[in-house]
Formats: sequence, C-alpha cells, structure tokens
Amino acid sequence: MTVAVVLFTSDLRLHDHPPLRAAQRAADEVVPLFVLDPAIGAAGFDAPNRRAFLADCLADLDTGLRERGGRLVVRSGPVVREVAAVVAESGAREVHMAAGVSGYAHRREEALRAELDGLGVSLHAHDSVITAVAPGAVTPTGSDHYAVFTPYFRRWSQERLRPAGASPRAVRVPERVRGERLPGRGAVKGVSPALPQGGETAGRHLFLTWKRSGLEAYEDRHDDLAADDTSRLSPHLHFGTLSPVELVERARAHGGPGAEAFVRQLCWRDFHHQVLAARPAAASEDYRTRHDRWRRTDEAGEEIEAWREGRTGYPVVDAAMRQLRHEGWMHNRARLLVASFLTKTLYVDWRVGASHFLDLLVDGDLVNNQLNWQWVAGTGTDTRPHRVLNPVVQGKRFDPRGTYVRRWVPELRDVEDRFVHEPWRLPEDERAAVDYPEPLVDLADGLARFRHARGRD
Repeated sequence: MTVAVVLFTSDLRLHDHPPLRAAQRAADEVVPLFVLDPAIGAAGFDAPNRRAFLADCLADLDTGLRERGGRLVVRSGPVVREVAAVVAESGAREVHMAAGVSGYAHRREEALRAELDGLGVSLHAHDSVITAVAPGAVTPTGSDHYAVFTPYFRRWSQERLRPAGASPRAVRVPERVRGERLPGRGAVKGVSPALPQGGETAGRHLFLTWKRSGLEAYEDRHDDLAADDTSRLSPHLHFGTLSPVELVERARAHGGPGAEAFVRQLCWRDFHHQVLAARPAAASEDYRTRHDRWRRTDEAGEEIEAWREGRTGYPVVDAAMRQLRHEGWMHNRARLLVASFLTKTLYVDWRVGASHFLDLLVDGDLVNNQLNWQWVAGTGTDTRPHRVLNPVVQGKRFDPRGTYVRRWVPELRDVEDRFVHEPWRLPEDERAAVDYPEPLVDLADGLARFRHARGRD
C-alpha cells in the first residue's frame, strides 16, 4: 500500500481541496493531518476566538472524513517534527499541502522541505487553495506584484480559474497512524459570547442561505450597517472551510450586480495576499509611506483604552467596538470607521489597532488585517492616503435611523434619530439623563492635528 500525507493548514474543508485530491491520485491511502503547532501561540496568533472556531472546524472535518471511511489525525508539537513522525509511522513518500504567503508559512514550508528531502520524501505545495488566483500569477510589467487594486482587479478578472472540485467519495486512512483527541470549543476560555459556529458544514450552509437572500442586493446593501447584509463568510475564508475558487465560480454563475460586487470583495482578498507574498515585512512595517510621527502610546493610553472598550463618545465607533468584543467579528464598513478614528482622529499607530483586532477577530490574519489597517492609516495601498472618515457623517450615511448604534449602545436606545449620532447636541436636561461619555476629541481638532503632522512627513 502506498501512502501520502495531506497537511491541512488554512484549508479545513473537503470540497475543492487540490492537495487532498492530488494525494489520493498518488497513493492508495492518505493521512489527513492537522498539527497544533505551539509556534502559532508563541507568536501571539492563537487568540481564544480563533482557537474556539478552529475546534469547530477540526471536529467538522473529522466528521466529514469519518462519513467517507477516514478520520482526521491531530498531533501537537512543532510542525516539522510531527509531519516527519507521521511520515515515518505511515511509510508515506509524499506530503501535500496548500501554499501560504505569510512569513510563518514560508518558513514552515522551507523547513518541511529541508526535513523531508533528507528523508527522501517529496513535498508538494499547491497554489489556488487559500486564494482564487495564486499570488504571483498576475503581475504588472516591471514589478513582482500590483500595488494598486483597480489594475490588479482588471487583470485578475481575466484569469481562467481552475474548476472547483467535488469532495471525495471515500478516504482510506492507514490504521497504524496514531492521533490525539480533537480540541473542543468548550475548553477555550475568553471566547466572545456570540462567536459564530465554525466548520465546513456551517460555512456551506451560511453561504447557500445568504446566496438566496443577500447576494442579489449585495451591491446596494453591503455598506448598510443596520441591515447587516454582508455575507459574514470571512471567518470561513480565513480557516479555509470554504473555497474562494468555488465562491467566485458560484457567484459568477448567479450573475448580476450583487454577484459582481461580491466577487470584487473576494478579489480584494487575493490582492492583499499577493502584496504580502511579495513584501512579507508589510505584516509589521509600513508598506508604502513610512510614517514615524504617531502619538506615543503612553501619551494616548487613556484614549486607546476608551477606543478598545467602545466609549469614545462617537456612537458608531463605540457600537462597532462593542460588536467586535461580543461577536469576534465586525461589519466591514465599521472596520474602516474605527480604524480611521484611531489612526487619523486619535493619531495612534495602526499597529496598536491591528494588534487589538488580532486579539478578538475570528477572521483575523496577518494578510487582510494588517494590510487593511495600513490602507486606512495611509501607509499602505490606498491611493488617497490622506482621506479621513468622519464618524458622524459616516454614521448618518450608513446608519441613518441609528439602528446599528442602538443595537450595540443601549444607552442611546431612546435618543431621537436626529441626535443618535451626535448625543452631545441633545438639550441639556436630556443630555444629563443619558449615561454616555462626551467625545474624546473634537473632530475638527483631530483633523487639524492629523494634517499638521502629515504635513511634516
């Protein structure tokens, strides 16, 4: 019996899984392997919300494999050591995995390749598993990546995607390979109360339900904070319980402006992956515009803490930050608003905000989290780096009745619509009865400080 190992990483699904399909073609038996690598925790990325969601994903993946006659083999320890041990136990001659783009993913692949080469075992890293179009597959003349989204989107849209594959009918796993008990969500402490369910089954159900009810209107309503009509698929894309290739394929087959807008958002994800693949340092360093004049964290410490806790005095900002803490997720428009407020109104380093998001976001990763923060902060790929989002104007535009604000800021539940985004304008007697903080900073003062500091760069 020939054996191959499939190392699952950010691709925790059975549908449209090229590494699994290739391993089954190459061998009689396959070891589906997931390694709980302590290096993830040591680097600070093993946050409770993602750990709980991961437990759901692994349990669902194991269930799907058992329905096909197999099982998921879970091991704990350094990834290279555990993969080598499974190779030795199974007699595997090949290891298949999805190619990643982060610095950690590159180091993992290089270390695995070196170890396996020494054992006479081949490592196959497959593209277009975590993204629809592989990073580096689309490049402009004279550069290794696109630094601006729109020209990337034009080229990306012309790419012919590989056909999405079906899930396997059967998976044969050698009995001699030992595994550990799967981690459970219940053992994870500090999880957001309304954290969504993880796993491929939940992800596919969510997509199919939203495709019927929300895809058609996505272009018109994806910024509507009150309606909350975004797909909420980002956690499933992060953990790979859904295939981006399949999502693009199904959306295009559906057609219409809503589907086109949704595909554009999937392209944004690929865009960020190709940026970080070419410039791994952008995970922690300014990508384009170097900026060293942020306020010191000791100087802005109280304001940063108020921002984290959702008590800035700006209702839409506070609503978003409270949603993040309660759900481990935040509406995309709200992410832009709170990031702009921290970096351009409070004038705090984007890394402070990115770190807080990684502490709580179930979809938090180095690619989209860091590069979206840089885009808003003006150090990344935004072609208008000096744009500032006014939380009052944005709140009135995307939450005109204050529905989103009232959902998350109950102190303002009984405030009239015309005051819900500016409670400081309430008549004095009414304002005294509302237990809600005054604004941390005047927006005009914050804008003047931002323009003055940027003028010196």
